[in-house]
Amino acid sequence: MNRFFYFLKTYIGFSHKESRGFLLLVPFLLILGISPYALSHLKNKKGDALYASYLHRLDSLQKAGEVLISPPLPSFNPSDTISTPRKRPVPSGIQKISFSEADSVTLQIVPGIGPSLAGRIIKYREAMGGFHSKSQLSEIFGLKAETIEGIWEYFDFAPQITRKIPINTCDLEELAKHPYITFQEAKVMIAFRNQHGAYASSGDLLKIKIFKKEWIDQISPYLDFAQ
Repeated sequence: MNRFFYFLKTYIGFSHKESRGFLLLVPFLLILGISPYALSHLKNKKGDALYASYLHRLDSLQKAGEVLISPPLPSFNPSDTISTPRKRPVPSGIQKISFSEADSVTLQIVPGIGPSLAGRIIKYREAMGGFHSKSQLSEIFGLKAETIEGIWEYFDFAPQITRKIPINTCDLEELAKHPYITFQEAKVMIAFRNQHGAYASSGDLLKIKIFKKEWIDQISPYLDFAQ
């Protein structure tokens, strides 16, 4: 032990107190180093036990005269992770309706759309106040391009804005609720209106130098300039 402390002091520069602290730290370092291998061993052991149980279950079913058409345990299919074009034909009994009339239930007829994604689409459409372009669907998180193409095989699209924001009378909170308008942008719009008066058209928004024309063109369909 003295030789070990002498080595730490001579070659590393540890004091006697630091050497004792390092000595106490060594077991923890060993445990940290060994734990990944121990966990891996336990995991492999558990996997072996599961596989043995699987073989035993399979053997019992075969001895009972059962014919297996699929494995009794879930298996991984690599094709499940590959995005492939949808090839299923649209059922002949389906009558297209306007996309603006679709609800979260009817949307689930489209391959690739489940309850969660259908609810997200409807929620986004309502928050927007309707869609004026098909391309706006690409803004919805989790909605793939091939799924969007499939939507138009089941639904018709016509530009329809169901709700506009009265920009000359709305308050800050109402303006900032729109997905295209951040709270900071809404503050600037309200402050400019208070200072310069009501907006006559989207052209007045161009007078706010920090706003880009592309963004103004994006939000204009959702603004009502009535005074």
